Amino acid sequence: MSNPTLLSPPTKPGIRRLSSSSATFEELALGPSVVVPPEHMTKPSNAHETAAALELAKHRLAEKEKGPIHGQITPPGTPPKTNFTDQYAFAFDIDGVLIRGGKPIPQAVEAIKVLNGQNEYGVKVPYIFVTNGGGKTEQERCLDLSRQLEMEISPGQFICGHTPMREMAQKYDTVLVVGGEGDKCRTVAEGYGFRDVVTPGDIIKDNKDTTPFRKLTDDETNHSRARNFGEAEIEAIFVFADSRDWAGDQQIILDVLMSKHGRLGTRSESFDEGPPIFFSHNDIVWSTSHQLTRLGMGALRTSLEAMYKAMTGKDLISTAFGKPQIGTFQFATRLLQQWRKDTHGINAPPRTVYFVGDTPESDIRGTNEFNASDQCENQWYSILVRTGVFQEGTKPAFQPNATVDNVLDAVKHGIQREVDKNTKTIVQQLSEQQEVIAEE
Repeated sequence: MSNPTLLSPPTKPGIRRLSSSSATFEELALGPSVVVPPEHMTKPSNAHETAAALELAKHRLAEKEKGPIHGQITPPGTPPKTNFTDQYAFAFDIDGVLIRGGKPIPQAVEAIKVLNGQNEYGVKVPYIFVTNGGGKTEQERCLDLSRQLEMEISPGQFICGHTPMREMAQKYDTVLVVGGEGDKCRTVAEGYGFRDVVTPGDIIKDNKDTTPFRKLTDDETNHSRARNFGEAEIEAIFVFADSRDWAGDQQIILDVLMSKHGRLGTRSESFDEGPPIFFSHNDIVWSTSHQLTRLGMGALRTSLEAMYKAMTGKDLISTAFGKPQIGTFQFATRLLQQWRKDTHGINAPPRTVYFVGDTPESDIRGTNEFNASDQCENQWYSILVRTGVFQEGTKPAFQPNATVDNVLDAVKHGIQREVDKNTKTIVQQLSEQQEVIAEE
């Protein structure tokens, strides 16, 4: 394990700077960290202040809700002078907005540079990433995006679809976790505090006849844990990431759903004794390197509902997190409010949050519905880009506040809107002052 480099100001005190070329998940899990491209290790880039401040804000939020994590975070004290605006912020989806097929969308790097102060106004704007992508920890996603964009980024800037699932770790003992590559989802779940996590591979290893057309590879067998499922009761099912084997995973999920109290090999007569099932998001499709959109977790959920109905005659009751669910936007608001309190001494969220997404059914719908709800304390403004799921010539199912070609245009649109609002306010104030003078 490499030793993290700790730099003196202008870096944030208490923040470890880890090289994106050598950082490990274990290092990132030890405390507040920023992932840094190797060329910026000796001198912080313009992205450092945003990444570090949001990392500390997220850790402070965690301390408020659950108590100290990896040592008490130093209170922020008097906010330092900064050229950051506290009036507005940006929130980005990742796939189809910043990244497509594992590679940056051409305008993505420039858009982030503009937010980091490389604009005609010299203003810096805070930004976070809100993604429905699952199967990886926030730390792993941070490493991926830092390497892809070659930019300083912190885990504190990420909100994943399965992030809210951590709050259920104390509620259930034995849980089935589905999706993702290899054993990664088990690692994520255990990192969230789930005590007894089983996977489809564990179940197949115990009984190879569970899935007639799927046989475990040698690597899968080695990573699967031996267990007698005749003596285990699965209390909940969590689909953390997209399934890599729809047929096998759906067979196992249905077996558990239709069982008596989560005990495999049994079948409920009433079909109301099985455990609850949770999905980290509900996107039917998502944007990849393929020219057409590909099926996502929402499609798996729809398929399971249809099969459950056909086999039991009953509707499957399930719960989805991520966008467009309101909890994701509430957490993002709390994070940005903590950031604003730390950096500007104002205990309220930024006045406006610009959400940039490519999927009308999740990104735009979630933003609009949250903005219209009584849970929203500020304004959430939706911007739809044409680089992902949504394509020109189609009518989005949920109308955004603005539609632009790409993420750079989205950033410019938001900043210009704020400049225009400020100009209008100044003109109005001058007009009111002149009226008072005339009356005197």
